Amino acid sequence: MQVQESIQMAFTAVKANKLRSTLTLLGIGVGVFSIIGVMTAMGVLQNAIESGLSELGSNTFQIQKFPAMSFNDNDRRRFRNRKDITYEQGEQFANKLSGMAKYVGLEIWAGGKVVGYKKIKSNPNVSVMGESVDGLATNNWNIADGRSFNRQEEQSADRVAVLGDGIRKLLFPTGNPVGELIRVDGQQFRVIGTIAPKGAVLGGNQGNFVVIPISTHLSLYGRERSINIMVTAKDQDTYNDVLEHSRSVMRVIRQVPPGEPDDFEFFSNETMISTFNDMTFMIKIGTLGIACIALIAAGVGIMNIMLVSVTERTKEIGVRKSLGATKSNVLTQFLTESVVFSQIGGVIGIITGSMLGNVVALLMSAPPILPWNNEVAILQTPILDFTALQMNITALIFCSFIGIVFGVYPAWKAANLDPIEALRYE
Repeated sequence: MQVQESIQMAFTAVKANKLRSTLTLLGIGVGVFSIIGVMTAMGVLQNAIESGLSELGSNTFQIQKFPAMSFNDNDRRRFRNRKDITYEQGEQFANKLSGMAKYVGLEIWAGGKVVGYKKIKSNPNVSVMGESVDGLATNNWNIADGRSFNRQEEQSADRVAVLGDGIRKLLFPTGNPVGELIRVDGQQFRVIGTIAPKGAVLGGNQGNFVVIPISTHLSLYGRERSINIMVTAKDQDTYNDVLEHSRSVMRVIRQVPPGEPDDFEFFSNETMISTFNDMTFMIKIGTLGIACIALIAAGVGIMNIMLVSVTERTKEIGVRKSLGATKSNVLTQFLTESVVFSQIGGVIGIITGSMLGNVVALLMSAPPILPWNNEVAILQTPILDFTALQMNITALIFCSFIGIVFGVYPAWKAANLDPIEALRYE
């Protein structure tokens, strides 16, 4: 019996027992669906972060009191007890790095504010960013209209503002806002410029903010708060040197004793992406484990169904053997049926899993990851990375493995039936 005929008979068996086949395929499909769905969704999230995160410019890192992400209560308490990074410390740091770094920006922000123009008001979710002159460059913000504030305006704590693209669209949907007077948290400011849009991260709006001079911000919201320091190296070659020198300078400024750990944190786009990958890696591994258990359970189901099929088709097997079919022919037939069951379930799981993962992309306005994509890694391991195409092929190979392993015993049982006894079976 040829393999092609075995495959055709396998599909015939699937059609002949629709309910039983559906339940079997459901088990395999759910296992593959969970793997592909979660991996695709995580890949979409990772792409969205890597393509849209750019909170900082290239070759830029940030120094702050708290780490970018913290999940342990004990760590949070420890970080909270650190001394604030003061504006004076930031200025001292900027002076010492002025010849080595390309830009040194100082930043502080206050969230949950309302911005208004005439009768238009925003929701209370606007961030008011206090920046030094270099802060716009280190944040990778480009001026779309008007200009940024200068050092004179920063030193004088002038009430001038540069609008993020989201706020500009809200307050001035049609006109040019430059020169207009707006209210920022109840205070009047003159708009001198707008920032070009940068896109969204995780479905959010990166332009939902207003930038004012950091000196103005401190006068409005108080100086007893920790600021962030952003440093841009001149190029990639000097990045590590600038970072290490910054650490030394900050330790001296903050009087950290030798041998004691830093009482400040560094982060950059790369470290945030790395942190996200570390977080999602364990989720992916957990999903793989659960899906493998589901596939093994589905394999047991395949074995049971194949055993029932052997019993129901005993007389058919006797007829085939009496007509010259060998043990190898019968073994191949039933193994092929088992693998076909697994493969159909795997294909269904891949299609539905990819659809689920890309629903996330649609909701986030992120680029989709199609099942045949061979460029974007959706699972990164210390050994190798898997693209969507490679993950799907691996899933199908594993489904075949499940079909073979759990189909061997039923196929062996069918192949070893005595043809005379099989023909007598009722």
